[in-house]
Amino acid sequence: MAGWYWTRWPSREGIGREDESRPRRVLTVFGRTVLVVVVGWGTFSGGRYTGWAAAAAAAGLAAAFALSAGYLRASREQRPAASYLLAAGLVGAGWIANQGLAYTLADFLWIGLAVTALIRLPPAPALCAAAVALGSYTAASPASWLSIAATIGGSVLVGFLLRLDIEARGTARLLLAQERAARAAEAESAALAERARIAREIHDVLAHSLSAQLVHLEAARLMLDAGTDREQVRERVVAARRMAQDGLAETRQALSALRGEFTPVGEFLVELTGRERAALTVTGTPRPLAAEAALAVRRTAQEAVTNVRKHASGARCAVELRYLDGAVELEVRNTRPPRGPSAAEPASGELAASGSGYGLLGMRERAELLGGTLLAGPEDGGWRVLLRVPA
Repeated sequence: MAGWYWTRWPSREGIGREDESRPRRVLTVFGRTVLVVVVGWGTFSGGRYTGWAAAAAAAGLAAAFALSAGYLRASREQRPAASYLLAAGLVGAGWIANQGLAYTLADFLWIGLAVTALIRLPPAPALCAAAVALGSYTAASPASWLSIAATIGGSVLVGFLLRLDIEARGTARLLLAQERAARAAEAESAALAERARIAREIHDVLAHSLSAQLVHLEAARLMLDAGTDREQVRERVVAARRMAQDGLAETRQALSALRGEFTPVGEFLVELTGRERAALTVTGTPRPLAAEAALAVRRTAQEAVTNVRKHASGARCAVELRYLDGAVELEVRNTRPPRGPSAAEPASGELAASGSGYGLLGMRERAELLGGTLLAGPEDGGWRVLLRVPA
């Protein structure tokens, strides 16, 4: 791990300028412009260069800036070979400038290389480049040891602090990118959950409504095959028509439920059991339920009562709603169905084939999503469904 640290490049996100603010970019351009002017002025202001010498000095100054630009780009793109070769070229260019009496340019190349190396290169190469560059500055500078020590210390401190700033910016940008990715994933998960919820609502409405219609239509078909009185057949057709109307009403209720608006559970169960001729018992103190809990009770009651009519035609059905401390229970029971189909009722096997087969699975899934449980199975020759959800 330690060896990896000494060869690790700084964070690309910290060096990158993609999301750099406009004021920061303006300040960067302004600072570099001032630096170029200062170096150019320091190189030519002493009147040391005239004629061809001035042209040669200008060419050398342009070459030094080109080397600096190439080095900065290579180090930003984290290309090792190019970065190290250009750093060596800058050290050499500094010595050439120093021999040509361009002391300001030489100092700029050496000190600038030391600072940018500490900022952009891996720690081990950065320390080597800074040591060579600052060593060259120390060997060539005529200033006092105190001034040289202050310059070296300041350069190292500035480079170290700017590297820490780059690492901090890189970490912040990575965290921001991760947060954005997490939010996108959360939004996608919420969308999938909402799709699953809508799918459950569509299934519950269609399974209940269409299954009820199929029950009555199948009964009408069997009555016609058995030559039953026309009036009885008509009653079945009218019942199927009524179920279609109820299905439309339930569709509207489902849409209201998706918006969080629906009738209280107690009123709904009274209407359901009255329509299906089932017994209803309510124990405990009735209270408003949370939207999802109320919807689970409604859908489970619909599915369970419809299953009784489909799979146990003629059996008595009892529905009990229990308000408990911190929870609510719904129990739907049916007795053993009478043996043998009659002309007035379809065979249970034929009616069982009219459903989708996903009702029980949907009820259990709905309960588990709320942290509740659903038990369903045979009991005393009939069938029992018990739903318990927090409320």
